[in-house]
Amino acid sequence: MSRSADIGPSPSSVTADDLDRAVQLAVAVLREAPPAAWERKAGPLEWDCWETVEHLSDDLFAYAVQLGPRTPPLGGEVPFVWESRRPGGPANAVHADRKAGPAGLLQVLEASGALLVAMVRTTSPEVRAYHVFGVSDAEGFAAMGIVETLVHTHDLAQGLGLAWNPPADLCSRVLARLFPNAPGTTDPWPTLLWATGRAELPGRPRLNSWRWDGTPQY
Repeated sequence: MSRSADIGPSPSSVTADDLDRAVQLAVAVLREAPPAAWERKAGPLEWDCWETVEHLSDDLFAYAVQLGPRTPPLGGEVPFVWESRRPGGPANAVHADRKAGPAGLLQVLEASGALLVAMVRTTSPEVRAYHVFGVSDAEGFAAMGIVETLVHTHDLAQGLGLAWNPPADLCSRVLARLFPNAPGTTDPWPTLLWATGRAELPGRPRLNSWRWDGTPQY
């Protein structure tokens, strides 16, 4: 698999820097959580806040490893074992050591994000890898990682009692990359929440089901 950093991004591209920014902003906000709050449910999810950070970490890890093999899989996921630690809990390959506390949990999140950032930086734009929402490229996996980070931090902020309002430019770029049919005249952050089934927009009810399109645009 060829790797290249020679092709510069267009202004509307989703980049490794965008992903790194999203993860660092999320980690900074989550560090403000009260230590006793991590057992609360994360917004509308059935998982508690600790499990939701593990799930987000696992998403970022899973996207990184999809790009990892010299010939990435096009028909399925790299076969790590994903398993839940309780009935109804998220099925993860990544679990944080509870003895490390919230600081350790957020270290796991930051480290998983860094793995995906590194893979996006070093993977050629021509490389493709499997995702259930469409075979995608490195930019697509970066955008997926940003969406996971932004919306799950929204879920977490609800459970942890934190404020979370991510930058509009990040939301705009991932909407353009993964949700090309989303409305373009509404504020980007509420639009991303609507596109991921978490909010209403004027004249548009909350979605009961949703998916992005990870296939490359070129």
